[in-house]
Amino acid sequence: MRIEDLDTARVVPGAEARILATLEACGFEWDATPVRQSTRLDAYRDALVTLAAADRLFECSCTRKSLEDGAEGGPITAYPGTCRAGPARSGGPTATRFRVDEGRYVFDDRIQGTVRGTWRARGDVVVRRRDGLFAYQLAVVVDDAWQGVTDVVRGSDLLDSAPWQITLGGALGTAPVRYAHLPVLVEPDGRKLAKSRRAVAVDTAHAGRALETVLSLLRVPPPPELAGAHPRELWAWAVPKWSVERLRGSRTLPAPE
Repeated sequence: MRIEDLDTARVVPGAEARILATLEACGFEWDATPVRQSTRLDAYRDALVTLAAADRLFECSCTRKSLEDGAEGGPITAYPGTCRAGPARSGGPTATRFRVDEGRYVFDDRIQGTVRGTWRARGDVVVRRRDGLFAYQLAVVVDDAWQGVTDVVRGSDLLDSAPWQITLGGALGTAPVRYAHLPVLVEPDGRKLAKSRRAVAVDTAHAGRALETVLSLLRVPPPPELAGAHPRELWAWAVPKWSVERLRGSRTLPAPE
């Protein structure tokens, strides 16, 4: 269990306790005390030292606004390498970016299949922000390796992060992991359910009902006789029947009414 609390300004008091209580109510277990990324800063610093020694880092003075505006006033979709030879602006804060390779990338996702793309369309990723905080992309790679994670299962909205994380892992010499990106629930207008006003917290007193809904969305609908069952019973029934093939190629699913 890992609490990803690096962005300290956005940490909501009490949120961690609610998250853990919800997971426990839904039948999840963990085998050690939860790890908080906010206690792992030395490990991220060490990773930057390793990447710097391999000449994979550079300082970038570009602001979010300057990148959004683009070189000619239009939006851009990838970092264009503005500061690869040195910060374009002097005297202000800089972010640290990881220098990606040229050419193409390819990897296999257990649900989304073969994923291909060009590094030109992605650009060099930030690993330390302008405000000094370590970036998600670096921290999760370092922590996955430290915790012995072999499989990453998460929403397809994070599929675009996988190429950076795979390449960062390679540069740090970590063991490769397998990825499986689940479809995310979306509203009719394409917005993620998690970002809409209909998103509500799980009622921990009736966690089994929430789990029934999730299993149905994962295309393993419980039989009528398990309606209202305890999460422990639902897991015992569902685990032997689950296969990632049931969701093969699905990036999104319509949110239930």
